[in-house]
Amino acid sequence: MAEMETEMETLRKGIAEFYDESSGVWENIWGDHMHHGFYEPAADVSISDHRAAQIRMIEESLRFASLSDNTTEKPKNIVDVGCGIGGSSRYLARKYGANCQGITLSPVQAQRAQQLADAQGLNGKVSFEVADALNQPFPEGKFDLVWSMESGERMPDKKKFVNELVRVAAPGGRIIIVTWCHRDLSPSEESLRQEEKDLLNKICSAYYLPAWCSTADYVKLLDSLSMEDIKSADWSDHVAPFWPAVIKSALTWKGITSLLRSGWKTIRGAMVMPLMIEGYKKGVIKFAIITCRKPAS
Repeated sequence: MAEMETEMETLRKGIAEFYDESSGVWENIWGDHMHHGFYEPAADVSISDHRAAQIRMIEESLRFASLSDNTTEKPKNIVDVGCGIGGSSRYLARKYGANCQGITLSPVQAQRAQQLADAQGLNGKVSFEVADALNQPFPEGKFDLVWSMESGERMPDKKKFVNELVRVAAPGGRIIIVTWCHRDLSPSEESLRQEEKDLLNKICSAYYLPAWCSTADYVKLLDSLSMEDIKSADWSDHVAPFWPAVIKSALTWKGITSLLRSGWKTIRGAMVMPLMIEGYKKGVIKFAIITCRKPAS
């Protein structure tokens, strides 16, 4: 037990340092949304399209979870679990006129997120703090929208992660998880093939990721907690242009100089980007959305 806790603390420290180091590079090139864009499958896109695609990712996630613009039950209190530099938090707060609280393991991210929120006139509506998604500093049932955009893959204990999302969700509240997964296993399989594990392990080492799980694993966890309206989808085809675009941006003069200034952790992360493309092409990596609603009573 003590050994596992030591491993988790090492992972948390690695994640925090990775984002402390790399967030400025990302913001400099890609803006304040630290997540994939949503594209039409096989679309021919230019660099200028990508920030719009990141906004579309947020909108498509809300639509999939039946939280459309004309809903009569707009969320009033939102938590952004693994908030990055707060792009989703600020967007959702403005869209719904809601209060939003973001949490991240990175002190640099939390500070920058608050700076941007204050500069955009959202002081008092949006706030950020350093906190662990597996032990959130919030009371039970506080949020009517629990938002996790590309943070689930960083959670070393997926069961505890999902339990926390459910715990802080208000009765009737929506939970949206958008995350990297490995492919679902067939009924005859007990695990991924060894070459698939080897590929994922290389990515995990560079990005400070724990063991991966499948979309089906998330669905089972939510079902075991009696969540309602559980839905999932594979959006891998919709994010296919993203990693080639990240590589292209890293190879510009601006990208190269930013990487060199940032440090070894960020450079090592950049070096394994082609493995993400390989993982998607081979079907071992899936970009998944999983949503549900907490029972009203």
